[in-house]
Amino acid sequence: MPSKKGPEILAQKTVAESRLFKIEALDLVFSNGAKRTYERMKPSGRNAVMMVPITEQGDILLVREFAAGTERYELGFPKGLIDHGESPEQAAVRELKEEIGFGAHTLTPLKEVVLAPSYFSSRMTLFVVQDLYPEQLTGDEPEPLEVVKWPLAQAEELLTHLDFSEARSITALLLMLRLKSDLGL
Repeated sequence: MPSKKGPEILAQKTVAESRLFKIEALDLVFSNGAKRTYERMKPSGRNAVMMVPITEQGDILLVREFAAGTERYELGFPKGLIDHGESPEQAAVRELKEEIGFGAHTLTPLKEVVLAPSYFSSRMTLFVVQDLYPEQLTGDEPEPLEVVKWPLAQAEELLTHLDFSEARSITALLLMLRLKSDLGL
């Protein structure tokens, strides 16, 4: 299916800024002449990774960490930003070492996703990681993350777990389950 040409950007300006985020207003004119102002998070140029780590013993490794958006501890997969000069694969291995104390020899890309394309442009590459080996790096978390082992055989039960609600983690889990037999699991 051919992609439709996007609207013309008439103007763009930063309308709000914090230590972490910049909100940008885009004045647009569509092909039918309609004009609208859209707001978005200004692109940072940095994408992210999320990994579904699977141990040789048949466990999925998750992390429980504080999420300021929900003001509670959430259960999800290890994740983080890609540093400048890093590939998604390099960032995935580094983040694993920082968050769960393991590296991985086998990385299988699942999909590149966008959280909310109407407001964000940052992309996240989802991986299944296997052939784990112990190695710890110091990360940027304010407190040690709780690593939670979850039996792969009970992975679908995570979908109803109250603390497992992040859309990106749910997406990664469902994609992993769809490819489970191809991954030798």
